[in-house]
Amino acid sequence: MIAVQARPTAQDKERFQLLVDAVTDYAIYMLDPNGIIASWNSGAQRFKGYVESEILGEHFSRFYTDEDRAAGLPQRVLETAAREGKFEAEGWRVRKDGTRFWAHVVVDPIRDAHGNLLGYAKITRDLTERRKAEDALRESEERFRLLVQGVTDYAIYMLDPEGHVSNWNPGAQRIKGYTEDEIRGQHFSRFYTEEDRATNLPYRALETAKREGKFEAEGWRVRKDGTRFWASVVIDPIYDERKELIGFAKITRDITERRKAQEALAEAQAALFQSQKMETIGQLTGGIAHDFNNLLTIIVNNLDLLTRHVNGARETRLIESAQRAAERGARLTQQLLAFSRRQPLQPTLQDPSTLIEGFENVLRRACGETVRLTLSLPARISTINVDGAQFEAALLNLVVNARDAMPEGGELTIALGETSVDDQHAAAWSIPAGPYVSLTVRDTGLGMSKEVAARAFEPFFTTKEVGKGTGLGLSQVYGFITQSGGHIEVNSEPGQGTTISMLLPAHGDERGASDEEASPDTVRPARDTAGTVLIVEDEPAVLDVATEIFDSLGYDVLTACDAKQALEVLEQDVPIHVLFSDVVMPNGMNGVELSRKARELRPGIKVLLASGYPMSALPSEGFEAGISFISKPYRWTELADKLRALRVGS
Repeated sequence: MIAVQARPTAQDKERFQLLVDAVTDYAIYMLDPNGIIASWNSGAQRFKGYVESEILGEHFSRFYTDEDRAAGLPQRVLETAAREGKFEAEGWRVRKDGTRFWAHVVVDPIRDAHGNLLGYAKITRDLTERRKAEDALRESEERFRLLVQGVTDYAIYMLDPEGHVSNWNPGAQRIKGYTEDEIRGQHFSRFYTEEDRATNLPYRALETAKREGKFEAEGWRVRKDGTRFWASVVIDPIYDERKELIGFAKITRDITERRKAQEALAEAQAALFQSQKMETIGQLTGGIAHDFNNLLTIIVNNLDLLTRHVNGARETRLIESAQRAAERGARLTQQLLAFSRRQPLQPTLQDPSTLIEGFENVLRRACGETVRLTLSLPARISTINVDGAQFEAALLNLVVNARDAMPEGGELTIALGETSVDDQHAAAWSIPAGPYVSLTVRDTGLGMSKEVAARAFEPFFTTKEVGKGTGLGLSQVYGFITQSGGHIEVNSEPGQGTTISMLLPAHGDERGASDEEASPDTVRPARDTAGTVLIVEDEPAVLDVATEIFDSLGYDVLTACDAKQALEVLEQDVPIHVLFSDVVMPNGMNGVELSRKARELRPGIKVLLASGYPMSALPSEGFEAGISFISKPYRWTELADKLRALRVGS
């Protein structure tokens, strides 16, 4: 309220008017008690467009909008100023040309020394530009709020400088499960796992954001219901215009599915790499075993031939020792062939529980006294189509390996079960989808690192001391399981033991017609004059040994070093009763193809094929009636039996 205490002089009035007129940023003018304009300054003229002569004597309500005049606002403004000593507000006002501007208005009553109302002092400021800026900011903030509230794939929320949640968007509610009322004011560390809180990760995240301008990471976070999800997290510090920290902006995205997809892809790539590596190693070892079998054929049969002409005890001992070494070499080649999935198998439908129970005594003896063996075998389980002897050998290899991994003793569990392999795992493991019998061998031993476990099935790879392991045990298991149409994998951690898991195709409750093998036919020994044999062999040393054997068995021998030479002999007019040929030969035509040509040229000829590879790994076309097969290294007694069988079948 402005009170007039003394009458100003004319000079004072002139100075005051000069002061008021000099102000152009404010409209400063006087109203009489009824609101009639009594004075006018240059600022008022600039804001409102009226010159002094146009506006003096007019009611100030003409500056108000039609809506405000209809609502009686001008009169209430004067009444409020008179009653309360001041009126202050913002609102739209109207210029002379009809345009509107946003005004800040202050109205003060003017009273004399006795308190009588003389009029009003009115000061108006044009805040249109500020209003536009505020409206723009408000619209921007509203658009941003709507944007944030519209995002449901990201949790976007604010934290105060101490880490308490100050706002919450629907994405945060969807991902984390909390409503805004539940979480506002709570510390954001509740979203972290107990392990991360124990290491003070939430605090370190805020400190990193303050120090480096951003914190970005991935990790496990916890929902309201206690479940975990894999999150991508970004935290940015927020500063005011004075560069003071006022909080943090936090954005979280649930990328659990992406992580699962990445892990699945990594597993598939690792499985593919492992499969390719094992296939390559298998081809290499299969080739080595084949060549080694050729060498053993020479050694074994030369030793056998020597025994027929040596009578001295010392010489006999030396030959027998060499024979035992050769037999051991033959077993090693069989293990290599097992790994390369080229071992000759004789699969039959077997009850795995019965197989294990029948082999239990051997397994327990192999465990020793310090290892406690537990069998978990169901009363009924689907049959599996396996070679029983090879199954037992594989199981024994696993038990021995487990025993050696528990030098201080421990527990070993062999468990059978049934499972089903879906399409995704079937593709990754290169086996058909469907039902499988699972065989698990679990120990509590030393365990293996990931690097060692990845190489566990490789031939000759071993962590045992020199002389205490050949490195072929697990490779035999791997080859047997995969050749039987199954899958095997190893799970192990140092100090946590090892679990070998195997899957073999299930065959329901079917059983073989008989568990007994057919008795071999009674055969006649080969006659002293057995006929003529054509031996086809590209290895000269093997050819020499075969010639000696057939000669000792009473055969007249013809030889050829490849299929081309053999056909030339077959086309000659000489009697040939038996064709004995290696399967794998140079110069294009193999033994199977040669046998087909030979039977066309000589329909009655008997064919015996030999190879360092098992029959299952050789071309199946051509193995018709009248064609027999023998694996290298063969002994002369085995060869004689095969020849007798051929003669009996004639």
